This record gives sequence, structure tokens and C-alpha cells, in this order.
Amino acid sequence: MVVVRDEEWLVRATEETADGTLVHVQGLGELVRDTRAAFYESLDAVTALEPAQASVVADHSPRYRTARLWLESTIRKTAVPLGERALSVATRGLADALSYQQSAVRRALDPDNLRPRILLADAVGLGKTLEIGMILAELVRRGRGERILVVTPRHVLEQMQHELWTRFALPFVRLDSAGIQRVRQKLPATRNPFTFYRRAIISIDTLKSDRYVASLRKQRWDAVVIDESHNLSNAATLNNRLARLLARNAEALILASATPHNGQKESFAELIRLLDPSAAPADGELDPAEVKRLVVRRHRHSPEVARVVGADWAERQEPHNVLVPATPAEDAVAQELAETWLWPGRGGSPYSGQNATLFPWTLAKAFLSSPAALQETIDGRLGRLGTDDQAAVEQRALQRLAELNATTLRTPSAKYTRLLAHLREIGVGPGSAARVVIFAERLETLRWLHRSLPKDLGLPAEAVELMHGGLADDEQQRIVEAFKQAHAPVRVLVTGDVASEGVNLHAQCHELVHYDIPWSLIRIEQRNGRIDRYGQQHPPRVTALLLEPAGDRFAGDVRILAKLVEKENEAHTALGDAAALMGRYDVKGEEDAIRAVLAGSEELDDVVRPVAEVAAGNDLTALFAQLFDASSDADPTPTATDETRTAGAAADAGGTDPGSGLYDDDVSYLEDALQQAFIDPTAPLAGQGVGWRRDAAFGTVELTPPPDLVQRLEVLPQSYLADRRVTERLVLATTAARGKDRLAAALRDDSDSTWPDAHYLGPLHPVLDWAADRALAALGRNEVFAVRGTVDAATVLLLGTLTNRRGQVVSAAWLTAEFPVPDDPSFAPINPYGSAREALQALGWGTRRDNPGAVPDLDALQALVAPAVRAAERHLATVFKAAEQDVARRVEEWSRRLDRWEHEAGALVQRDQVKERRMSVAQERAMVEAMAPDRQLVRPLLVVVPESGSGGVKA
Repeated sequence: MVVVRDEEWLVRATEETADGTLVHVQGLGELVRDTRAAFYESLDAVTALEPAQASVVADHSPRYRTARLWLESTIRKTAVPLGERALSVATRGLADALSYQQSAVRRALDPDNLRPRILLADAVGLGKTLEIGMILAELVRRGRGERILVVTPRHVLEQMQHELWTRFALPFVRLDSAGIQRVRQKLPATRNPFTFYRRAIISIDTLKSDRYVASLRKQRWDAVVIDESHNLSNAATLNNRLARLLARNAEALILASATPHNGQKESFAELIRLLDPSAAPADGELDPAEVKRLVVRRHRHSPEVARVVGADWAERQEPHNVLVPATPAEDAVAQELAETWLWPGRGGSPYSGQNATLFPWTLAKAFLSSPAALQETIDGRLGRLGTDDQAAVEQRALQRLAELNATTLRTPSAKYTRLLAHLREIGVGPGSAARVVIFAERLETLRWLHRSLPKDLGLPAEAVELMHGGLADDEQQRIVEAFKQAHAPVRVLVTGDVASEGVNLHAQCHELVHYDIPWSLIRIEQRNGRIDRYGQQHPPRVTALLLEPAGDRFAGDVRILAKLVEKENEAHTALGDAAALMGRYDVKGEEDAIRAVLAGSEELDDVVRPVAEVAAGNDLTALFAQLFDASSDADPTPTATDETRTAGAAADAGGTDPGSGLYDDDVSYLEDALQQAFIDPTAPLAGQGVGWRRDAAFGTVELTPPPDLVQRLEVLPQSYLADRRVTERLVLATTAARGKDRLAAALRDDSDSTWPDAHYLGPLHPVLDWAADRALAALGRNEVFAVRGTVDAATVLLLGTLTNRRGQVVSAAWLTAEFPVPDDPSFAPINPYGSAREALQALGWGTRRDNPGAVPDLDALQALVAPAVRAAERHLATVFKAAEQDVARRVEEWSRRLDRWEHEAGALVQRDQVKERRMSVAQERAMVEAMAPDRQLVRPLLVVVPESGSGGVKA
């Protein structure tokens, strides 16, 4: 704690800048209680309170409530040390306790990495968003998550925001188009918008704009998350420029992608460099050991996953491929395509453009999608034709094709007719709750289906929703959220591949239809993953509709596409990575290869290799497949350990952060804080209360937030504030079981909101932070409480911390200094404890205690504080030496890695890219050096005397 401008502040972090030390603080005094600030030591007098001079005061409150609250709040505000391997809050959100997810969190927080940097490359459906939430929760609890930026595709902004808030109580301000407008209205034009909110979530399409580069360059982040990070690997793109800028200015970096590489070493090396610029050698070669250190990759059937997901992820049914015989009108179009465009005779193709082999297959692909898509393709090409003779030939051919296609537009489509029959078979129709998601590539196909399905299925217009990339971000989010809600009228979601990445569609749906089949295994896998993912309670079924013309050659092409669906299913089961079969790791590359197969220049078995061959191979494709298969090299850190089970049980019971012990659960702590702060918490706000109600039977509590809490709640998701009106009445679920129930109920009720009506009171909930700040204000400047306990002599409880130049806690120690000889305060044996819980139990504070009255002889007890602090400092000098050496060892190893990289880069110094990497490495070196411990602090927290009195201490 420090005093600045005659006010007392709690230090949250420190930062070394070009202008000196910057101290980030939160106010404790009455005037600054809800204020966060930052002070430069060069501009303000920042005075640290001297622990040895702390004053001892008596606690008069019933059952020592004031002291208990102050002590508990101090413990909660003390960051978990960086080197702590056990998870503290990650296991206490509303995520199921899955060992494979927790092992990913431990990998990210491994102290040997110094900085949390990781690529979460788990296959589709394993819960990368939950892994992100758990990592961020741990960073916050360890004092490394003050400023966080999350970057996602725009259509999953609300989904990511929803998961982080509802499951981990991490509020992020969503800066979509509406959110950015709100910020602009609040800020002057010259103000950096990224300093306004501490935690923000924004789309990559918005953030990569030139207008934000200058502001981002000046902003440092404790943690940055970039979802769908495979879009960053091309060094020539704006996405990559943004990622490099954020990576340099962030301590922790979390990248997430189910398709983390495109088969090219240089592209994948670019992702590795973002995480650690020294991990990829300057020459661009990949180091398998470094990749394994920085990348986590598992799939549905990896042993680590398969043994824990159980019934919470129903096995996918066998693919349901439906060959639909074409109508005579469609056969006529297929014949014209085959004879004139795909396999023309002696006269050659009528196409007059640059790539004569590509456009005919564009026509074929459109035809296999829908007559509407083919018409749109024909019209688009006609509009671009020139006036030369060859263009005239092509125009006549296109017009002839358009005339044939016009007939198909006027007559029932065979594939559409079969789609209607299939939808009725699975129960989609009036009065039914059955849902289905239909994927198609072409926008005209989507629009045609969207227009036709409501009437032909007997459904109202709102029962069929259309989602595509041309919609505004908030409209895309609205559609996705509606599809998740049981009461929403939507029954059919017609969507393009904008919904194939990152969107969860399995809450109410287990049926998926490929109305057309992508010529890419990657895209098929991504689509299927929308309903085939963890949490799916019904065996997901994937149906593919394939139009089968009568002509042999075209029919053969259709069967090739059907085999793609089957191949994806085989790879899903055996490898968890369909991209490995083709080895191109890129949608466009796969489409080009399949086009070559359809054209007859390649064989399918040469382009799409057998699963067994990929698994046993030793070429580059197999190397990547093995490199990302964590099942063969399981994380040595314990997974389903006693620690995990204990943490899970504590979460279900609403347990407190490990190391406390003063309160049984978070709600008891909150209730005590309200009892302390208000005359009668159950009274209404005007009656100097908060209308507190606790329903233990249902596991909920309610309160009316007072103005200082309302101010803190303003950073919660705007749609949550609007839907649940929590600034007027806040309802909280007090157990994980109740929290999960209300979260699931939000998808079933008729409230038009996916936000739960009772938010889980997790350990990071802002209301608990508010309660802690109020409790910390109970003591005056540099004071500690005197209380009674089960001790034989006066004893001082102390907390020792070792911090680095960044103000982060490297190591912590809980101690008691005992004064067994009344006449000799200089004799103070030190007793160390493994946690605050152990120390408090030893003092008799493991349970609530009666307070018979204020402890007397405070002057005598005051004389014990300085000797206790000095004795503790001497003891910790030895204890912390080992921690200092451990960190110094890791810093030295990291420095050697940087030295090695710079040595290897010496011969390539003239290359521009290497010059830029040198800058990143230099920043890495400065950050690593700041991780070294540089200061030790001992704080007295409590003076405990025997039950009979003051402990016989003489002044």
C-alpha cells in the first residue's frame, strides 16, 4: 500500500517505462475508493507505507467480523505467485472439470516459459473458448490480467463475450459497430480509445484498420487473445501486421485455431514467432521441441480427451449421403455443361477469359449448388464480357446455358424436393421443436432457400433465418443467439461458410445438411464441428444432398464429392484432423486439387490419401499430423488429480480461493461484507440497506446495487445489463450447480435473452471485488487488528512477498512470529506455513470466533510489530533465496536462447524481415529482464493474543 496525494492506495502493478516507474493503483480511502489510477514516481511522491511502523488497533465488532473481512480481503487482493503450478480459480468457473482443458491451462502458465504464450490448436469442438477463459481467469488472479484485449471474427464477438462473462465472471466491453460508437461519444477525438476500457473484445476486421494502428502502438496489454489465428500466418496481410503489433505489446499471448497451419513451414513459423520471436530460427526452419512447447493439439478421439468427455459428447452418426437423381431439365443443363464447357469437343471451350480451365468448373459448382446460383454466375459473367469475336462466341454459349437453366427455375428442383422430404423426416415443421442448420456456399442458393422454405414447410417467415458474411456484425450475432434459444421461433438456419468457424450451434440442434458439398475436407470438417462438439447430448447427424445427373462423367464427379464426406468422417475418427489427408492445410489448395480430380488430371486416391497411410507416413504431412498429436506425448503435469477433483468439489460447493479458510464460501463473505457496510442490508436502498435476500434452498441471493457498485457494473456486457437490468436488481447464483442450471435455462425460457437471470457468483465476480475494497477501507492508514486466538503467547501473522520489476508476485510466504518471553520482544521465533489457511488454523482462526471485547494493552502489542517484521525479513532472506535463484536460472536460460537466435541471425542481418524480428527479440529481452525478482516485502496482518488477555507482553 502506498500514499499518493495524501490518499491511501492499493498497488495493483508497477511498470518500468521510458518515463520511469509507473504505479497502477486502486483507491482505498473514502474519497478515492472506486478510483483506479496510475502515478509516475517522477511526477508524484509515491510513499510506501512502512510495515514495521504499523499501528495496532482493537476490533470491537461481533465475532471479529471487521478483522475477518479485512484479512480475507487482503488475501483475495494478494496475487497468486507466478510460479504457482496449482490452479486457483480456473477450476471454479461454470466450465466442466475436464482434465485435458486444465492441462492446456497448466501448459500456458508453465513458469519455465516466463511469459504465458501458447497456441491452442485443439480440433473443432473441444472447447478452446473455455481454455481461453480459464487461462485469463488464472492470469487475473495472479496479477497478470489487468488489461486484456480479445480479438475474434465479428460473428463470434457476442459468443466469446457471453462465455467469458457467464462462466468466468470476466466482463469484456464489446467494441462492435455499436460499441465503438458509444466510445466515440464519450471520448475526445485525441484520446486513445484503448485506454478507456481495461478489458475489451473487438473484431479483427475492425481492429486491423489503419485508423487504429497509431493508438495500438502506444498501448501495452497484460494479455492478448486472437481467435481463428490461422488467418495471421501470411506476413503480407493486415491481419499479420496487427498480430505482430499486438504480440510486441503484450506480456501474455493466446492464439487459437483448429486449423493452425497450411502445410507450409514458413507460414506456420510466422505463428510461432508471434508467440516467441526466438523460438523459430532466423532461417525459418521449425524446431519440433519449440513447437511442442508452444502448441497444444488434441482431438475428439485423443486418449486424453476420449476418457473424460463421455456422454457429454455424443458420438457422430455415420454420414448420410443422399444421391438425388436429376430432373430432365437438370439433366439437360448437366449435358450442356459437360459437352460445351467441361469436356468440349474439337472446337474447344467457348470461354474467352484468362483461365480457361477454371471458369467451366465455377459453372459446374454453381449448378451443383442450385439453379439460382448458376443463373447468378451466368449473369455475372455476361456483364463482364467484352465485344470481340471470342466474347461473342462465349456470350452465345452462356445464353444457351441460361435458357436451359431457366427451365429448371420454373420446375421443381430435385435436390430441393429431397431437402423438403428430409426436413419433414427429421421433424422440422409446424408445432415441432426440431431444428436444422443448412450450409451452402453460394449466396444466391442461400437466398433462394430462405425465400422458399417457410412456405413449403408451412412455417412462418421468422422460423427460417438467413446468415451470411454480408450482414452487419450485430445482426449475425442476433441470429446465432436466437438459434441457441429453445423458445425462439427459428427452426431452420440457412447459412454460408461464415458460420463454419467458431460458432456454437449445438445447443438445440443435432442435424446438419450440406446442401452443396465444399471441395475441401477442411471446410467440411469446420461445418460439421458446429454441431459435433463437446456438450452435444444427441448423436449428431450430417446429411449431404448430391444432385446426380444421368450422364456418366458428371455422375462420377458427384460420387467423388460424396467420398469427400466419407473421408472426412474417417479422418475425424482416426486422426482428428481431416486436413492431414490432403496435406495442403488450406481451403483453396484443397479446392484446386479436387478440381484437378474432377477434370481427370489427378486420381482421388493420389490427392486424398488413406488414413492409415497418413498415420504411418514419414513425409512432411505426416510430420505435421504427429507434431500436433498430443496424445502420443501427453502433458507430464497431472490431469485428473486429487487437486482437480478437490477444486471441482469446491466449485460445486461455492468454495473460496485456495489458501483462505476464513469463510466457507463466497456468498458468506459477501453477506458479512454487507452486514459490515450497511445498518440493515435487508432494508431497501433508501433505508440504508440493499434489499438483501438470501434463498439458501434455491441457491440464490439478491441485492439492489448501491451507486458505487452500479458504477463498477457499467463495464458488464451491455446486452446483459439491458436484458437482466442488474443495475436495478442483481440476482446471483451461489453454487456452480445453480449457476449451470440458470445458464441452461436461459436457452430454454421465453425471455429472448441468452444471459442467465441469476449470474454465478464466481471468485472473480465484480461484486466480490467491490466488497473487498469496502472491507479494506475499514482500517486506517497502516493499521493492523489485535484479536484473540488459540495461541500460548502473543503472535503476529505476517505475509512475505517477493516481487519483480513488473510488480508481480514471484513467491509468497505465510509466517507467524511468536513472542514467548514477555520481557524480550527481540526473541521472536518464526513459524512458516504452506498457505494462509494453515496459518489461520494454527492461530485458531479456522472457524468463526466470539469476540468478548476489545483486546487491551495495545501499546504493548504495538512494540511487537517491528521485531516481528525484522525477524520475518531475516527468515525470508534465506527462504526467498531459492525462489530468486530459480527465477534467475529461468531468466538466464531465456537469455541464452535469445543470444543463440541473434548469433544465428547474424548472417541474415540484411534481410528486412530479420531486422524486424531483431526488434521483437530486443523487446523480448527487456521484458524477460524485468521478470527477475528485485524486492522483498513483509506485511504484518494480525496480532493474536491468548484467549485470557494480551499474552502477558510488557511494553
